[in-house]
Amino acid sequence: MKKHIQNSQKSSIVIGETDHQRLNKLALAAADRLPEVSDGLLIELERALVVADTSVPGNVVRMGSMVEYETDTGDGRTVTLVFPKDANISEGKISVLTPIGTALLGLSAGQTMDWSGRDDRRHKLTVLAVTQHQAESEGLRSSETSSLLA
Repeated sequence: MKKHIQNSQKSSIVIGETDHQRLNKLALAAADRLPEVSDGLLIELERALVVADTSVPGNVVRMGSMVEYETDTGDGRTVTLVFPKDANISEGKISVLTPIGTALLGLSAGQTMDWSGRDDRRHKLTVLAVTQHQAESEGLRSSETSSLLA
């Protein structure tokens, strides 16, 4: 089934309308190449509370957010959530099409999420802080959807 994001504990998540539309297109575009990842993202988008972009609280993880989180092993990281074409792990930019990227989406500071990694092991992460970066969260034109997977 959906191995990447099978959550036993699902925190409430909030997503802005624009991110919701763009991420739905991305998930559908990725379905043939990355079916499990696509399914995981679609599940999260389906359960999200979708609000006007201007109503998304500043402490909620959205596309372009810088997120400080800690895992159940005590490892802490700070990453920026990006579209696949912008991902660069050495720069701390993780794709929303990764298990952690999908798990972080829509969470707010203080929330904890259970998730399954690519190794099928259960993990837990807690969002410690969220910072918004306007340039990263700006638009994605529908004509760019196919290039998101590059």
